Amino acid sequence: MPAYALLSALLEQAVQWKYGTAGAAGLLLLTLGLRARIPAAVSLGAVILAVLVTGPAVSS
Repeated sequence: MPAYALLSALLEQAVQWKYGTAGAAGLLLLTLGLRARIPAAVSLGAVILAVLVTGPAVSS
């Protein structure tokens, strides 16, 4: 279980470093939604991350 916590923390830091606060918020919504089984939070987090990842490709 400690390996999961370490991996989760590293992933969160990488997302926040690359995509900023919005990326961290999207990842937080996705993670909390999955743990609490709230489909709206999972969907919102996934949409935020998808927009951040594909944003530069769409605008070019």
